[in-house]
Amino acid sequence: MIGNDEHLPTPLESLDDLLDAGDATEKPFKVFVGHNLGHRCFLLQIPMHEFFQLSEVANDPGRDGESVSQRKLDPAHAQKLASYILKGLIYGAIEHCRTRSLPESPVLALMLETMGRQPYMALQPLVANIRACRPAGEGIRGRRLQNREEMTVGFEIFLSQKHVLWVIDGQHRRMAMKMVFDFLDQLMRTHAYPKKGSLYSDSGELSPEALAAWQEVHAVTRTFCKVAVEVHLGLDVPQERQLFHDLNNLGKRVDRNLALKFDNSNPINIFIKDFIHESVGINIVEKDPKDWKDDEGSIALKDVVAVNAILFLNKTNIAGAVPADIANKTEVARQFWESTSAIPGVGEPGAKTKTVAAQPVVLKALAKMTYDLAFSNRRPPDGEEQLSKLFSSLSDIDFSHENPMWRYYQMEQSARQEAGLQGLDDYLPSVETGNRDLGALQEGVMRFGAKHNDIYPILADMIRWKLGLPSRHG
Repeated sequence: MIGNDEHLPTPLESLDDLLDAGDATEKPFKVFVGHNLGHRCFLLQIPMHEFFQLSEVANDPGRDGESVSQRKLDPAHAQKLASYILKGLIYGAIEHCRTRSLPESPVLALMLETMGRQPYMALQPLVANIRACRPAGEGIRGRRLQNREEMTVGFEIFLSQKHVLWVIDGQHRRMAMKMVFDFLDQLMRTHAYPKKGSLYSDSGELSPEALAAWQEVHAVTRTFCKVAVEVHLGLDVPQERQLFHDLNNLGKRVDRNLALKFDNSNPINIFIKDFIHESVGINIVEKDPKDWKDDEGSIALKDVVAVNAILFLNKTNIAGAVPADIANKTEVARQFWESTSAIPGVGEPGAKTKTVAAQPVVLKALAKMTYDLAFSNRRPPDGEEQLSKLFSSLSDIDFSHENPMWRYYQMEQSARQEAGLQGLDDYLPSVETGNRDLGALQEGVMRFGAKHNDIYPILADMIRWKLGLPSRHG
């Protein structure tokens, strides 16, 4: 409390005055006062590291008991966010150097390139609640901030250690921040990259230049890089739970094709847009037509992504891919798409009625073969020769709907012999070991089933047999 007489402190006359004046841990924070659907809240910009220190998450039943207002933490999701935040902090360090007119750091630029550039990065505002106050913030000390014309330009509030920011929406972002801080602290302490669980794809000791770059990244977490927080005031636990529910359940999930279309950060997505669409000329659309008679030879973006996930990563999705995952694989991937697009019927109007190779599950089978022969740790010694044979022979394989090979599991042994499928059983897994319903021939069109993860490995086995390549079953 400040008096008007020569700016001297006003005497405290009672214990109540002392308690009202706050405590020694109070710190000032500049905020805007807003009203979210009529409820007063503070809008706060705060350095990332300071937000972490001031905040907590009520999700531990053993510690928080009846005050739990969060779901269980998902460490894998937090790890992905940590990589995203670290990449953003590297950009923040580059920008911080630029604002201070310092020379551009080639090490920071290389670090950003290693993690993967993207057009823009930002964290959405976090939502928190101060429980240690009355509704609408009564009990929190503050004052107006005015400019020279005595117009209010904001407010300054004073928060102490009791004013914990209880996170309502953003606990995974908060845990991701902790992972980043732990990673950076370890770099500062050991001057070497962690051997396990590193957020950055490098190893060994840090060079002096790399250490200086990481020190700059570490510094911006405490000053330059801030997070936005919407602070609600005096909510009780049921109100926190309701707000958590509303924030996480009333939003509509983005359609997968639209999300992939908009994402220009994932290196595999960039490969798809820059090479497959532009160079090979495959028409990529958001959704395939339901009626194959309306097929114009295009392929849905989600299917192209799924094929490339197998081709580059041997996974079912491309989440978490970094430039290092594809750096030495793009030439083989180019050959794959050039070879598959040259299969008769592929890319033409009515492609799916002309050839089974236009169905994504067949492309997944070919992608799996390519990965096994080119990139797998268990690739055969002559994998390069086998891969060359695969690419050069694709146009000679019978990918017609009538090929009896696709219906192998539906045929009697005598019918298999008549169709010339002797020896194929040595390449295929046993009927008893899993799903063998590959699909059915309907009105002259072989439609493979929807369980692609069960089907494409078997189709790859069939193609291996047809080309005379070694069986993957030994």
